[in-house]
Amino acid sequence: MTEILTERRSYVAGGWVDADETFDVENPADETTVASLAAASPADVERAILAARSSFDAGTWADTPAAQRARVLHALIDHIESRHAPLVATMVAEAGQPTFFAEFAQYQAGIALARATIDLYLSMPHEQASPVPLDDLVRGGLKASVRRHEPVGVVSAITPYNGAIIMAFQKVIPALLAGNSVVLRPSPLTPISSLVFGAAAQAADLPPGVLSVVVEEGSAGAELLTSHPGVDMVSFTGSTAVGRRILAQAAPTVKRVALELGGKSAQIYLPDAVDRVAAGAAAVVAMTSGQACVAATRIVVPADRKDEVVEAVSRAYAALVVGPPTDPKATMGPLINDAARARCAHFVAAAERHGGKVALGGGRPAGLDRGYYVEPTVLDLPDNSNPAAQEEIFGPVVSVLGYRDLDDAVRIANDSPYGLSGQVYGADTAAATAVARRLRTGAVNVNTGLFSAYAPSGGYKQSGLGRERGPDGIRAFQEVKHLAIGELR
Repeated sequence: MTEILTERRSYVAGGWVDADETFDVENPADETTVASLAAASPADVERAILAARSSFDAGTWADTPAAQRARVLHALIDHIESRHAPLVATMVAEAGQPTFFAEFAQYQAGIALARATIDLYLSMPHEQASPVPLDDLVRGGLKASVRRHEPVGVVSAITPYNGAIIMAFQKVIPALLAGNSVVLRPSPLTPISSLVFGAAAQAADLPPGVLSVVVEEGSAGAELLTSHPGVDMVSFTGSTAVGRRILAQAAPTVKRVALELGGKSAQIYLPDAVDRVAAGAAAVVAMTSGQACVAATRIVVPADRKDEVVEAVSRAYAALVVGPPTDPKATMGPLINDAARARCAHFVAAAERHGGKVALGGGRPAGLDRGYYVEPTVLDLPDNSNPAAQEEIFGPVVSVLGYRDLDDAVRIANDSPYGLSGQVYGADTAAATAVARRLRTGAVNVNTGLFSAYAPSGGYKQSGLGRERGPDGIRAFQEVKHLAIGELR
């Protein structure tokens, strides 16, 4: 068995930090302890912030030419690649993710995303002429009107448990490329894997203070990272409830805040694509156990074929293999902790109280007495007002809903406080795309999907603020300055 990463301390201002307090990281597959980590104190987190502030204000990294920043970050990525096997083993152990998911959806996708983000950044203009009508140039005595994209400053990057590495790549690389200094704070549930970024920063000779990685058991450090006057921007991925608190904590210092929050995405099947529903439903829970903010957990189908769909989805879910993530036959592992399992049970019960039916699952899989496992669950719901259709469950629970016509399908999909992602399937691509254009959501996949450094993601409504990935994701870490340049008269 491959050993996991060995570092157990926070990386602050260019060095590793010992601590008086420790905390345990649990393996959700068997409830054993993966490792005990040195817990960063609020004082350690403040030192990371002040070091980031100092490095940014001194121009240590921000004034380095972009091509040189790119070379250093390629070296940082090279080091992470050199830790491939133990990094994947760490993600499997601390997050309970099947090895396939940790390998491909986190490690390989993260490396590819990071390198492509560098290419994208270098292809973009970061200082350009700003168009001004000729009359304004003459009247103002201007010789040039210039728009510059400059780094925001000090960035707090706060990542979730379900995608610690891919989300760290998604935040840290564009923020550093833009010239910012960054403090990375991973979820206390899955912090070990993110320490690879500290080791990589050290190996790549990133100047001290430009990137720190702090691990803690509670939230005191995270609250400091969202409220400290030395921080200019908070980039957070996680629940909408926590996102609201971050907005409140950042408000007194008017920080920039980028939030990728919860979702209750819909997958809509046009009548000519209902035979595709079983595969689409399986993708929601396979590998992630439904622990993905973009998971399309509402399956919206023609009402006259709803019973057929419920049966097809139930067959597909019954065929999923639930088990330890190290089992190569397992297609679905555990949830992250007992609270997540209890949340699933709560919403299954609430669905039934409001007229829904459990077509499959809803309990603990047979033979798995340890670990936080939940059966793949199919709910047959009477309408979209059911709690299971309105609230993000974040587990292997899908709801099947029937629509009268395509207007009704769009209404159901948009009847949500969230708007992060969506899917539309139809043999008539033009018809499916027309439906996609009407959805109030940050991304819609029509008959396919795309995860790329060049394609943005983000939410409408309570699914967040701002965008990650793509040109918009890079600009999120930059301020815009206008220069009006003329001659003294």
